[in-house]
Amino acid sequence: MEKTYLDKINETAAFIKANVEKMPDTAVILGTGLGDLVNQMNIEKEIDYKTIPNFPVSTVEGHSGRLIFGTLGGKYIMAMQGRFHYYEGYDMKEVTFPVRVMKAIGVDNLFVSNAAGGMNKEFHVGDVMVITDHINLFPENPLRGKNYNELGTRFPAMTEAYYPEYIALADKIAEEKDIRLMHGVYVGTSGPTFETPAEYEFFRVIGGDAVGMSTVPEVIVANHAGMKVFGVSVITDLGGKDIKEVPTHEEVQKAALKAQPIMTTVMTEMLKRI
Repeated sequence: MEKTYLDKINETAAFIKANVEKMPDTAVILGTGLGDLVNQMNIEKEIDYKTIPNFPVSTVEGHSGRLIFGTLGGKYIMAMQGRFHYYEGYDMKEVTFPVRVMKAIGVDNLFVSNAAGGMNKEFHVGDVMVITDHINLFPENPLRGKNYNELGTRFPAMTEAYYPEYIALADKIAEEKDIRLMHGVYVGTSGPTFETPAEYEFFRVIGGDAVGMSTVPEVIVANHAGMKVFGVSVITDLGGKDIKEVPTHEEVQKAALKAQPIMTTVMTEMLKRI
């Protein structure tokens, strides 16, 4: 008999529980060029995606493809080094499958990070933006299709998709450490093309501050599952009709590496305090 989506989630969760001694209540998803956070971790266990049943495998340069368990900021966490994207050809159930598994092993707090293009005129390359809300422009919602009540309600609210108390905590840490921390709305698109100047202007007009090709599907599913979400974007390039630079994946990775220390400081301090 063919395995259901629930069966796959439970099978993968059981595999992780059998291979890792202790389960975390907090997980971090690391985006393009931001995988260095794991170098600050006291690592206890690593599992390659390719060895995990039902797991997709990341195909993007800069995404390593490992689940890492250990401590950061004195807190025991799981880190996803490498995520899955809709533009790689995965469907939304596959893109968000790891979040389902996280919930099944007991994760209640999800930290997500990404590299994003900025269209807010106040932003500079290398800024870190706390995501306060998002606009979903993906062509498919990850909750489309059969709803399993075991996983969440049919029509989940997205009023506070990003947990306000964690946003306030990040601001407090930034003030204490004299860190420039921006706020903004993240626009999620399917990619894989970088945006045209007109698209950047459109996203700005509809209320966006930064744009990227990830995060929104995982955040929707995390909210469906009842998790508390905190998200940050590293502004790796700027776009709009008055911006002439043409972004490349390599430049995005370089800019993300520059901003890593800020993101690492904020996240590590937050983990200490939650």
